[in-house]
Amino acid sequence: MKKKFLQFALIAFVLFAQDNFAQELYMPRNIKKAYENGTRSKDGKPGANYWQNRGKYNMEISVDPKTRVVTGTETIIYENNSKDTLRNLVIRFVNNLHKPSSPRGGEVNNDFLSDGLTITSLKIENEVYKEDARNWGTVGNVKLVKPISPHSKTIINIQWNYPLSKESGREGQIDETTFFVAYSYPRVSVYDDYNGWDRIPHTDRQEFYNDFNDYVFSVKAPKNYVVYATGDLLNPDEVLQPEFASRLKKSYTTDEILHIANEEEMKSGIVTKQYDWNVWKFEAKNITDVCFGLSDHYLWDASSVIVDKKTNRRASVQAAYDIKGTDFVNSVKNNQYALDWFSNNWPGVPYPFSKMTAFQGFADMEYPMMCNDSEMGDPIFAQLVQDHEVAHTYFPFYMGINETRYAFMDEGWATTFEYLIGIAEHGKEAADKFYKEFRVKNYIKDRAAEQDQPIITMSTQVSGAGYGNNSYGKASLSYLALKDMLGDDLFEKALHFYMDTWNGKHPIPWDYFNSFNTATGKNLNWFFNNWFFTNNYLDIAVKGISADKKIITVENIGGFAIPFDVVITYADKSKTTLHQTPAIWEKNQKTAKIILKSAKKIEKIELEGGIFMDATPENNILHVK
Repeated sequence: MKKKFLQFALIAFVLFAQDNFAQELYMPRNIKKAYENGTRSKDGKPGANYWQNRGKYNMEISVDPKTRVVTGTETIIYENNSKDTLRNLVIRFVNNLHKPSSPRGGEVNNDFLSDGLTITSLKIENEVYKEDARNWGTVGNVKLVKPISPHSKTIINIQWNYPLSKESGREGQIDETTFFVAYSYPRVSVYDDYNGWDRIPHTDRQEFYNDFNDYVFSVKAPKNYVVYATGDLLNPDEVLQPEFASRLKKSYTTDEILHIANEEEMKSGIVTKQYDWNVWKFEAKNITDVCFGLSDHYLWDASSVIVDKKTNRRASVQAAYDIKGTDFVNSVKNNQYALDWFSNNWPGVPYPFSKMTAFQGFADMEYPMMCNDSEMGDPIFAQLVQDHEVAHTYFPFYMGINETRYAFMDEGWATTFEYLIGIAEHGKEAADKFYKEFRVKNYIKDRAAEQDQPIITMSTQVSGAGYGNNSYGKASLSYLALKDMLGDDLFEKALHFYMDTWNGKHPIPWDYFNSFNTATGKNLNWFFNNWFFTNNYLDIAVKGISADKKIITVENIGGFAIPFDVVITYADKSKTTLHQTPAIWEKNQKTAKIILKSAKKIEKIELEGGIFMDATPENNILHVK
């Protein structure tokens, strides 16, 4: 009986300890409240009371290339799945960034500016609202006559228009007859379980946070304009001449790269139906956004690739580009490789959508099922940029990341996948060189305070170098360090648990931390605290070697729990490399002891961090006397 009691006490203590470990990471009060309310769970899963709102969008959009005016009629069936009565409706229109009065993170030219959104009609549950949105920024508020009750739906009808900016950024005019139309419709902002309404204005630096919605939409464009969009094209026979509709349909079932329309065919006006205007219809379900591009002269390539070998499901791969867009000649081929590689390697989740289109523009930006990339004049760099944007398919579009607050949750992963696919494409030496030059060097060589702010810092609260470091390089290094420590198999298991659990939902950083703790069966909070909640940086040093030459002491000056190699050169000029995973820092994050087994005389000890570039590499070498 006493033995059973002791066993029970031990189990209770372990469970108590595990529960308390989950609380040892700093957590803002609103996040704590979400866990207390049961919308989030300490095991990394959505809580028993988890909910999220969503909408069904039906939109008819038209673009007039001569005036650059986009006009839309929109019906939204909005579901309030929360327990709260919504007395306001927060509507987001990102393109109001172009209004002169809107706050922005940087300077812009006059060609970037425009008048912004005009609402010509607004009805909510058949109540007419006298709202023209002329005084809105990127976020507007409508005080509701009839509040939206918990667990109910409401119907929103909006008619609107706005001018595309002449200077293209993430959207706008590419050339005189080419446009990329994104963030182009008023949408209900996110209402979630930890912040309520998302009212953070878009200022161009921080990115986006959207609900998962269903979309049916049409784009009305003049004849000879081809429309490329998120979602499945529902009516190719209504907008394309038979030969071109046939080529497009063939591309859905073949690995062969087809030229759907070449330069001469586009110039001759034989590609689209010759009505004055054509209406292109698309559909996309359970997705966070839709966008489209259109041009009357872009070349159009297409093919497809198997992205799920279990079901033989294919995804369409397309490219739209100018005749001068030399980088884009290989876009379809590169994306066939990328979709296959991402589906079967890292993250190892089948590409979840039906299409990916590379559109030549200026943004180097990701969108659901599309990327808008610039001409680099360097095919290798162009491939890397395209890989990065396509990697965003998973974060934030498969996982509904709040990029506005926690950019490291998507940019960090896209940077990690960009590096890993780069190894497969160009070899580790080339991938390491690029990663160090482009993602780490500027950060680690700059001692300014902006560089070392904790990654967990809200993305809206950091700017300049601090934003870039936290979102891209430092976050990616944390994921790669964890991969090194856990090993590929366990890391993949944890990543898949996290992705499977939060696909189509809205994870926050603590969901990521808790998911990995659960999936690995390890308390990794020491690692997460080290990487996300401190002012650490990358800097280790050889502190010394014991008198008997058996123990090497390594000092962690910068503090980050990083992997590194100890390269030992012996007196006979032979070498050995001892790899150390970040686990070496678990018990003592300042000093590590490395025990040597060889009795050979040592000449030199060198620490090599690889992509974990050292702030002071001169103290990474010890010549042994």
